[in-house]
Amino acid sequence: MDDPADRFNLAEYLLDRNVAEGRGRKVALRCEQDSYTYSDLLSMANRTAGALQELGVRAEDRVLIVLPDGPEFVTSWCATLKLGAVFAMANIIHPPEDYLYYLNYTRAPVAVVHETVLGRIQAVLEGARSLRSVLVAGGTAGRSARSGEKRIVPFDDLLRGRSEALEPADTTTDDLAGWLFTSGSTGRPKGAVHTHGDFLYNTERYAMQVVGYQQSDITVSVPKLFFGYATGTNLIFPFAAGAATVLFPERSTPERMFEVIERHRPTVLTSVPTTINGMLSMRDAPGRDLSSLRVCLSAGEALPPELYRRWKQTYGVEILDGIGSAEMFHIYISNRFGEVRPGSLGKLVPGYEARIVRAGGEEVASGEQGTLWIRGGSTALCYWRDRAKSRETFRGDWCVTGDQFRRDAEGFFYYGGRTDEMLKVSGIFVSPLEIEDCLLSHPAVREVCVVGGEDEGGLTKPKAFVVLREGQDPTPQLVRNLQEHVKQRLSPYKYPRWVDFLPVLPRNDRGKVDRKRLREGRL
Repeated sequence: MDDPADRFNLAEYLLDRNVAEGRGRKVALRCEQDSYTYSDLLSMANRTAGALQELGVRAEDRVLIVLPDGPEFVTSWCATLKLGAVFAMANIIHPPEDYLYYLNYTRAPVAVVHETVLGRIQAVLEGARSLRSVLVAGGTAGRSARSGEKRIVPFDDLLRGRSEALEPADTTTDDLAGWLFTSGSTGRPKGAVHTHGDFLYNTERYAMQVVGYQQSDITVSVPKLFFGYATGTNLIFPFAAGAATVLFPERSTPERMFEVIERHRPTVLTSVPTTINGMLSMRDAPGRDLSSLRVCLSAGEALPPELYRRWKQTYGVEILDGIGSAEMFHIYISNRFGEVRPGSLGKLVPGYEARIVRAGGEEVASGEQGTLWIRGGSTALCYWRDRAKSRETFRGDWCVTGDQFRRDAEGFFYYGGRTDEMLKVSGIFVSPLEIEDCLLSHPAVREVCVVGGEDEGGLTKPKAFVVLREGQDPTPQLVRNLQEHVKQRLSPYKYPRWVDFLPVLPRNDRGKVDRKRLREGRL
């Protein structure tokens, strides 16, 4: 029998607890036109949970959420947890075949989707073997419909008149709560299976001890909530602190971010280097008002030191760069206020341990590079339905990240790139990030990605894909200038043998540069 002391439900912790502690009338969610208190969200989540129950959702069933950022996302996500079911989240921009993969991989009996996604879901309904019902949000009204044996039900219709009373499922910290999907850069996305306790563990350590979320905070995020990075920083963490979050459904363009920040005056910005760079590259960037921010969080891809310095100089706002993963839920290495080292990802978050090892498994000496192994109380149980990959990644308490790192004598970690993205040039391993950082220091370069190309002899050499700043022309002379720029600052063999100019870099649905597409020439 479970120890009552272990009883814990993540949604109850985020919503019911805030109401019970007197914050029911406090605004928890700000949207473009409306705001919602903790009591509002609790009522909506309980009614949504009742609707999911009516559709047959039971404990440990998966519920696939395909919604833009907004109140329906928050309440559907919380409702799933309240029933003891398991959330899985997907981007709203996928083509039909991707949704078929997610539906069959998760075996979700119910999907909660936006009306703008419904057509793509309907296109693959026949092949979705476990799906029984689709709950449709977004203003669609009317009677429920059927497609074969599957129900399509308007969200508002099913919630109308429903009771707000609901007893959360009798879950513990060890019960299943949610799947976080890997980026799929080396194949189909894999679901990292997490418990209620995993999310609490990182919240109490990274969110509270490193970032210091507090009731007075207002948070906003560049990544959308389906991405575990934002699920943490813009939903779990602010609600854990009794704070407020800002959600908007549109793409997080640099201009949109400026507008949202200037209107809602958030204190915590969750961003990625690409958007930080994009905001700084706007003509009116120096005149935009970001004075409400106390911190900017960065993760998802490497933050070049030059970008950190430009942001700090322009806005005076600290960037806390860190690294996390779907396998660990969230950030486990991070910079700290007052001791940021540009180019470093900082130190271990309290409660996490790390080893840096060679291919044979032995630890490297301080300052040497190797593969990072990490452990802590938020490690996923496994990858769903992938025993071989689970055994390769999860070894005892340790998670083998596949990331190259070195740690200095003071405990600061430096990222060297993915193990499978390292380039062997002239017999020596080279990190693409080192070349990218160097090229970004050239005044003509806005963005860059370096991958491996093959010369006439079939040998690997660096190849750079460059996005230029406004007003710069992609001339042969500029190619030579960029190559010389690298030769003068790094070992000569590291200079890019080829420089291709692109209007934009291709990205995956998490906003990360799609290196695989560049390597394969799929531009």
